[in-house]
Amino acid sequence: MSLDTRSADRAEVEAAGGVHALLSDLAYRRDDHVNAPGFVVRPDDVQATLTRLRDDAGFDHLSCVTAQEYADRYETVYHLKSYDDPTREVSVVVPLPADAPVSESAAPVFPTAGWHEREAYDLVGVRYEDHPDLRRILLPETWQGHPLSRGYDRDRPQVVSFSEHANPVEDDGREGDTLFLNVGPHHPATHGVLHLEVTLDGEQVVDVEPDLGYIHRCEEQMCQSKTYRHQIMPYPDRWDWSGAGLLNEWAYARVAETLADVDVPEYAQVVRTMVAELSRMLAHFLAVGAYALDVSGEFTATFMYAIRDREKLQDILEDVTGQRLMFNYFRLGGVVWDLPEPREEFFEKVHAFVDGLPAKLEEYHDLLTANEIFQVRTVDTGHLPPDVAKAYGCTGPVARGSGVDYDLRRDDPYGYYDELDWNVVTEDGCDNFSRLLVRLREIEESARIVEQCADLLEDWPEDERTIQSNVPRTIRPEDDTEVFRAVEAAKGELGIYVRSDGTETPARFKIRGPSFSHLQALPEMARGEYVPDLIATLGSLDTIMGEVDR
Repeated sequence: MSLDTRSADRAEVEAAGGVHALLSDLAYRRDDHVNAPGFVVRPDDVQATLTRLRDDAGFDHLSCVTAQEYADRYETVYHLKSYDDPTREVSVVVPLPADAPVSESAAPVFPTAGWHEREAYDLVGVRYEDHPDLRRILLPETWQGHPLSRGYDRDRPQVVSFSEHANPVEDDGREGDTLFLNVGPHHPATHGVLHLEVTLDGEQVVDVEPDLGYIHRCEEQMCQSKTYRHQIMPYPDRWDWSGAGLLNEWAYARVAETLADVDVPEYAQVVRTMVAELSRMLAHFLAVGAYALDVSGEFTATFMYAIRDREKLQDILEDVTGQRLMFNYFRLGGVVWDLPEPREEFFEKVHAFVDGLPAKLEEYHDLLTANEIFQVRTVDTGHLPPDVAKAYGCTGPVARGSGVDYDLRRDDPYGYYDELDWNVVTEDGCDNFSRLLVRLREIEESARIVEQCADLLEDWPEDERTIQSNVPRTIRPEDDTEVFRAVEAAKGELGIYVRSDGTETPARFKIRGPSFSHLQALPEMARGEYVPDLIATLGSLDTIMGEVDR
């Protein structure tokens, strides 16, 4: 079959064995991955393979890039999905010799690979030819060695030299002066320990380079030293301290339950779904309140309203989990314990919050979306077209604010979402204002989900309230089993790749955080705009640095 024929009929490409036929001249063998067929290609065929999968088979979402070192080789795994149907997944596996781990870069095909490959180089030591800017991203340039490589010396002292910033526009031939401006890393507008290297021409942004890694703790390495059954679950809460920890816990639960073939009782699925949406609202309220503070200085009204509503949500979640921030409530196979007693009192509190929400959301709209000053600051600023959003792997409210109708709760169902009545929220303004609207409207949809779950749980027969399936005390998946699973977290698609080695700890644990991809798109959104627009655009991304730096 010719390449033209394949291009003409994508549906035929997706038929059984279609991808294998499409890559027949590029992939030299198959690799077993639990949920995504793996195709092994040579390091000089990476761009040709990814281009063909994107253009001819519709795999337009490069979700994750994982690099790892085996005893005899290095390897890069590109995990691709389709924005139209994320259950269509494929893995491109690129083995590299141990003495020369060099491969083609995927960045010319998928710009989002730029940062992912920089991280792979930084932490594992794989080099990528034709990469537009291959340098460390989480660690200083003077760092010695690669922390996730097998031969890394943890006891080796690190000497980080101080050097002044080089002039980023030294060769700029334009008339007039340019200015290099540091924003952060200790600045309220950066929403965490983030440093923006901003180049200005007058008051307009010429370029912006996010500088990451200030709180990098190598969480992936920590998880690789912990057991599947008990010790990893507390870590996901730490990736997002805005309150979305339960959503992050679900990301780990989903990948581990797939890896260990663990089922979750229906009752526990409903409980998970309810508390996850309470957690999503918790995160969105902070995003909205902090954004009002960024853009219009709304501290006494909007920000404090958001904190007020968060406190009520935290009271509910504390009743369930015992914690107000680091919940640690999910367990493999279900949840750690049932809803609190007396149940009637708990559900009264849930319904009271949901019933009072419409009036509160009207206040937010009056203060923000109907505010002329706020509109001037956010409408038609931070423009992110849908094709650019996809190219950088954007998901969640950031992508949906650009009209990308993509939500894993609906498109790759898990939990109890596919049994409930709710809608995916999109806006097609592609600007800062649209991203705010999406979050406000998603709070409404989360409330609908919570209300339906509460109604179901109230009437659930007492003798059928199984909170956890029978899970082995020690989990040892078969050697070289590979899984990538993702959930719709508050910021977007949070995915985890795990490779087992037959022991009770992972051989490779890779975290795909949505904010990492969103920050990479910031320069595309900010160039040509003014300094206040840059602050508004950064805030609209709702980044969380625990998930970026890990």
